[in-house]
Amino acid sequence: MGELNRRRLLKAGGALSALGAMTVAAPSTAWSWSPAGSVAGTGAGLDPRWVWDDPVDSLIADVIDRGDAQLVNDSMKRWIYNGQAVPSGAPADVQEFMNSAIQLPAWADLEKLDVAFDFCEKWGLYLGVLYGMNSGMMSTAIPREARAVYYSKGGWDLKDRISKTAKLGKDIGDHHAYRSDGKMSVTCARTRMTHAGVRHLLPQSPHWVAAADEEIPISQRDIMVTWHSLASSVWQKLMEWDIDVPDDEAEAYLHLWQVTASMLGVLDEYIPATWADALAQREQILVPLLGATPEGIKLADMLLDLGKNLDATLVTRPVLESFTRYMLGNKITDSLKIPRHFILDPTIRTGWPIFVKIREFGLNLPLSEKLYWTFEELIRVVVLIYMSEGIEPILIDIPTANNPNP
Repeated sequence: MGELNRRRLLKAGGALSALGAMTVAAPSTAWSWSPAGSVAGTGAGLDPRWVWDDPVDSLIADVIDRGDAQLVNDSMKRWIYNGQAVPSGAPADVQEFMNSAIQLPAWADLEKLDVAFDFCEKWGLYLGVLYGMNSGMMSTAIPREARAVYYSKGGWDLKDRISKTAKLGKDIGDHHAYRSDGKMSVTCARTRMTHAGVRHLLPQSPHWVAAADEEIPISQRDIMVTWHSLASSVWQKLMEWDIDVPDDEAEAYLHLWQVTASMLGVLDEYIPATWADALAQREQILVPLLGATPEGIKLADMLLDLGKNLDATLVTRPVLESFTRYMLGNKITDSLKIPRHFILDPTIRTGWPIFVKIREFGLNLPLSEKLYWTFEELIRVVVLIYMSEGIEPILIDIPTANNPNP
């Protein structure tokens, strides 16, 4: 463990004391997942709640404190593709980090990543909906993530925050995502820098400090919780919908997310080796904590409102609310104060699986034309909200402030 981690672990002791009763009351939060199920196959077994991203955290904290954040952000405006040289206008220590951060892990398999593109191309419509209405809405029910988003700059400009998250979702599914003509290595490096900025700034927000149950946000456990809201939650839904995925594509899609976790700074011992390992870890660290916070309720409302100005004749906010209920279930959506719709809810719950069967198998199943086109419109709207880059390029950069009006 690095010196910075040691200092953080000692500092976090006070938080552990304050949370002692909570920990006793909720033993499921303890870390017991074995590193034997990881891509490393072994590890120290340290709870990732007390592991952050030392190589970049101290660097970006220094960059912000010495007033260089805008300089770095400006220098990164044209840093888009993996094969590009790192920005020459960035300070030397930042350039050094950038060069190291875009290197793939030794175990990355580029041919397997190419197969993952076949998977993403084949089921891209479902992935777009799932990343938005399943993973995106689920993020509002992840307490630490909801607080971190709400009190950071993301809560001040949620559309910008969503567009940056959507960029990662788009770049990961692009052809050659991790090859020189792709963008994902750069996107991950920039995301690590953003996370480091949030770790430095959020503890300076009295609003976040008053609400949070941690002293430093976005631990490696937090990152893996978000990873499961994306990778394993999407995979679980595809299996629920009886999508027939060839074994090599299933393995490749997991590999895509394994590499992404590593590129986001997660240690190999926390990255699941198989889908079975991933789903087991998901049950331990994601499922038990899902529930509403005041911040999550506000974010869910804001997210559902993002589509109101789009030119969509069939997809209204009630449709988005019912689809969220179908994705996340009654317990979570009730806690987020998302209203029930007694006609739309069962219609979507029954109609979406039929829609999937029609798309997958070309079956002539009973589904009204209006409902079919409603689902097609839903896909279009969700892609516009969550996945569109619009006219201006989306730039993931270092934050310089928290939410000024939480």
